[in-house]
Amino acid sequence: MKHVASWSPEDVSHWLKEKGFHKYLEFLHHLNGQALLHLTEEDLKAHQSLAFTDEGRHLLEKIEALKFEHLMAMHKNGLSDGNTTEMGVLTANGKDKNNGFLNGSQDMILQIPTPLPEISFPLEWNKTAVAFFYALCCFTLTSITISVVNERVPPMEVDPPLPDKFFDFFDRVEGAFSVCEINGMILVLLWLVQWLLLKHKSIVGRRFFFIVGTLYLYRCLTMYVTTLPVPGIHFKCAPKLSGNLGTQMYRVLKVIGGAGLSITGSHNMCGDFLYSGHTVMLTLSYLFIKEYSPKRYIWYPRICWMLSAMGIFCILLAHDHYTVDVVVAYYVTTRLFWWYHTMANHEVLKQATPDNLMSWVWWFRFFQYFEANIHGTVPKTYELPFPALPFTVPFTSFWPIVPGTRGEIKQG
Repeated sequence: MKHVASWSPEDVSHWLKEKGFHKYLEFLHHLNGQALLHLTEEDLKAHQSLAFTDEGRHLLEKIEALKFEHLMAMHKNGLSDGNTTEMGVLTANGKDKNNGFLNGSQDMILQIPTPLPEISFPLEWNKTAVAFFYALCCFTLTSITISVVNERVPPMEVDPPLPDKFFDFFDRVEGAFSVCEINGMILVLLWLVQWLLLKHKSIVGRRFFFIVGTLYLYRCLTMYVTTLPVPGIHFKCAPKLSGNLGTQMYRVLKVIGGAGLSITGSHNMCGDFLYSGHTVMLTLSYLFIKEYSPKRYIWYPRICWMLSAMGIFCILLAHDHYTVDVVVAYYVTTRLFWWYHTMANHEVLKQATPDNLMSWVWWFRFFQYFEANIHGTVPKTYELPFPALPFTVPFTSFWPIVPGTRGEIKQG
């Protein structure tokens, strides 16, 4: 193959076609090899018919590679002092380019990209502990609120279930709610394992605890201010205690101990309909799994999405929540997750400036506290949560080891 400095315009056109830069053929077809080596970003931007896009940057990167090959060839032939043979150099406009040096030679600046310094992500487990305590307090408050609201639920004889379009089209399926809770437990377990394998688990953990705590705090508010009648006649609500504080506290502890699941027999109280806590956990677990999963394994979040969607559908199929309960829970959960992570990934949104309307949210100061030392997007890097073992762990069959990528797994 001819050296790039001796390329004719036909050779340049052939190279452009070979590399896939077809839209630049009309603009650059008259350039020879020397002119191609001196092509700059300003030359591309100067042409009004071409927008300087990622493809233009890719073209300049390829030209930088040609420059490197050209200089290495000159050095090999002992011509690195600039005494090249005279060759006509054309600009992008088709004019001769001569810099006044002997034989028309010209020094070229080779731009070699250097890696940016690695961004550090401090662990700050103390902040994670604060977020966990916040989530625990919000879940405890939710359990107390459920016990209080159960005393206010009107009997079905007085207030029958409200009309719901989903219930009009789908009859109740016995056992559907158990399927929902099983799906939820699978998703939470998968997320727990994935979280333990994350290198930056302290950062991701406090994000999860803060978001889930805030969602349950919102749930306390909605269920307390608006008490809906039971959505189906199949409900057998816990009897009202009429101020028996000791029994009420026992119920609260029972709900906390059983994680608020009906399948564990810990939750048989009514009134916590607006909005659905099961929808919150099904949605939030999937969102965190998808956000912090390696991008190359798309099957894993897709399976989790199906588990989440099936669980939410089973909530409605069991007639254990009104449709509006599920819709509100999905909306609030997704928006809080998306807002928080968008703010966390952009430094400008962490500043309380007049132009940053996101700083108006009531939890902005808490957000600043948790994310103060996190600069940039947290990499999806994985490692074993315990010291390296003296024997090989057959772990790669589930999770890929790709050195140098964000999905890398490292021991230790």
